[in-house]
Amino acid sequence: MTPAIKALEKAKASFRVHEYAHDPTAESYGLEASEKLGVDAARVFKTLVVMLDAKEFAVGVIPVSAMLSMKNIAKAAGAKKAAMADKQDVERISGYVLGGVSPLGQKKSLRTFIDISAQQQPTIYVSAGRRGLEVELAPDTLKNLARGSFADITQE
Repeated sequence: MTPAIKALEKAKASFRVHEYAHDPTAESYGLEASEKLGVDAARVFKTLVVMLDAKEFAVGVIPVSAMLSMKNIAKAAGAKKAAMADKQDVERISGYVLGGVSPLGQKKSLRTFIDISAQQQPTIYVSAGRRGLEVELAPDTLKNLARGSFADITQE
């Protein structure tokens, strides 16, 4: 049981857990989840940690088929600039390994921005806290539990 699943259970949220056999040689953890679960990549979201103005970490949750726009997430956060966080910082702050970072149940609560495309989906899939494990939930459930907001944070 991962911290993400515990957080969902504690909140009595509606969600479903999906497990698949993770291939350590997969080039993209998110696209692998989409393929193995037979779900459109537009519904599978990856969790990325960024550094805002070299002083604050934040989370971006975007479709696995998209690229995070540093300009857009900085704008959404009211920051001047954003950059991807270092791998060691991501693992230390979130408590998860790369490829298994969930937007829920992180060690430290970070401001979370969910791409607006999530609102077009009845449910989305995000990491449940380890590679090969996803949770399916309504976009608003994720927004509320992560105390996040929807924003246009992907590149065109």
